[in-house]
Amino acid sequence: MNRAPSGWVVFGSLFFGVIFAILPLPPGVGPARPFLLAMLLAYWVMEAPNLIGLGIAFAIGLLADLVAATPLGEQALRLVVLAFLVQRFRARLRFFPLWQQALAIGLMLLNDRVIATLLHLVMGDGLPPWSSWLSPLLGMMIWPWLFVFLDMARLRARERS
Repeated sequence: MNRAPSGWVVFGSLFFGVIFAILPLPPGVGPARPFLLAMLLAYWVMEAPNLIGLGIAFAIGLLADLVAATPLGEQALRLVVLAFLVQRFRARLRFFPLWQQALAIGLMLLNDRVIATLLHLVMGDGLPPWSSWLSPLLGMMIWPWLFVFLDMARLRARERS
């Protein structure tokens, strides 16, 4: 039995995450945008570790940097750190109930926000707006629905093949 998900589902969802990062939002809401690409990457690192790893996380991060016009390597570094943490705790995360997974993902997204803030401080950009700290909270609230949706898509693609 082939448990590997379809490459189209995996890379299609990651491509959607890259596109979501550049969709325009109203000025007050933009900084609170959840880091959907990181959540998608976390899901695929948990569910398809043979297909998605640190190298893919770095490549997707570089692509996201190019598309979003952020400093080259910023999102790549953030995604590699997140992918490493998910890989490290994969065995535990997969068996957590969804609410505990959401808490763990929320903490990883908070860690990502701290890394992004430190990078911007080092580059001399100053502190981000306070609303950017809502992003991990929104990501934590979205996680259960995103997990269920991706799980259904993964299983449906597996049934077709």
